[in-house]
Amino acid sequence: MKIIWSPLAIDRASEIAEYIAQDKPSAAEKWINTVFSKVERLEFSPEIGRVVPEIRNNRFRELIYRNYRIIYHIEKTQISILTIRHGKQILPIDEVLENSGDN
Repeated sequence: MKIIWSPLAIDRASEIAEYIAQDKPSAAEKWINTVFSKVERLEFSPEIGRVVPEIRNNRFRELIYRNYRIIYHIEKTQISILTIRHGKQILPIDEVLENSGDN
């Protein structure tokens, strides 16, 4: 399956990496590399993430990495990475659904 990153997910990943880099640039680089590595695994095992509890739809899943939720949507021919959120943030369902095309 092909993996597509939404502009929102790319922005969020960049913002988080920039925040981490303020204290330790090498940690930010490691964080972003690990996020991309985890996402690449979805190509062959799209259902490894858990169902997003707020949505309760098998096509909306998330990978957890440290304190972050990587939210994605499984489609017929691709996996769309929708957003990345800190685990303590409220997940805006509208934002996720808008980026999935499932609205």
